[in-house]
Amino acid sequence: MQAQRSLTSETEAHLTESCKLRRAHVDWKLRTRTLPLGRRTLIMGVVNITPDSFSDGGSFADPEAAIAHALKLLDEGADLLDLGAESTRPGVSVGDGVSSTPHVSAAQEQTRLLPVVKGILAARPHAILSIDTYKSETAQAALQAGAEIINDVSGLSWDPNLARVCADARCGLVLMHTRGRPAEWKAQSKLEAGELLAGIKSGLAASLNTATAAGVDPEAIVLDPGYGFGKRGEENFALLSRQSELLALNRPLLAGLSRKSFLGHALAPLFSGKPAPVGSRDNAGIAALVAAILNGASLVRVHRVRESVEAALIADAIVDQIV
Repeated sequence: MQAQRSLTSETEAHLTESCKLRRAHVDWKLRTRTLPLGRRTLIMGVVNITPDSFSDGGSFADPEAAIAHALKLLDEGADLLDLGAESTRPGVSVGDGVSSTPHVSAAQEQTRLLPVVKGILAARPHAILSIDTYKSETAQAALQAGAEIINDVSGLSWDPNLARVCADARCGLVLMHTRGRPAEWKAQSKLEAGELLAGIKSGLAASLNTATAAGVDPEAIVLDPGYGFGKRGEENFALLSRQSELLALNRPLLAGLSRKSFLGHALAPLFSGKPAPVGSRDNAGIAALVAAILNGASLVRVHRVRESVEAALIADAIVDQIV
């Protein structure tokens, strides 16, 4: 009984602390403009320009297909787009350019990416493009081509030159928390919720320090707790339930939950005990998106834009009523 009372007391303390933390209304400084955050949830549409993406199987590897898909997402209500040309799915080899070799070189990445950046901006000059890369060479080329934001899944830990590139360009920067590299994720032991949150918070704080030490304006930075990136199974739900605690770092939060494998595992009872396939995770992703918004996310990264816009409107209406 004592253990149960202690657990309940700890849970109540976390809930009380979370209620004190709400997303702030701030202006996110990008390369050529600012983007208001916190007044409503912004929708970041995903455009994967890879032949091996876990989420859409290379459907948009062709530049023309990727451009058409990007324009469709904008028409459906995406506020900005996140373009990636190297998969960071579980098990893949990614490198820092020094101690290991990425499975996609910077040159390959740019060959895939830059025609799509240029094609989108030719059709929609005011589109806000984020580039999902950890490589400084690719970041620099994409920023010169018109991108506004760099989204680094490594939190500046895989390329020592990326922080300087972002500082020099004065671009927006998303810093994600990643627990190890994709090839290491399966071997990692599960953590208790408190240890998990402490590790994410300290890792994001370290990434923030690296960025600002290189000259990146703190107002250009958004933080991403990195769902699925080195977090196993139920760890992701523990993180989602306590995500608002990360607002203590005083930066807006981006949540990327769409089609993640932990959602598929949670749906296993509906699929004969097996994880739901990627194409059957969208409804679960919407549920997780709403939870993320209620727990402080200012932006959400999604594959299905129209449905996410609708869900965010409802979640924001609830957020507006929270005292």
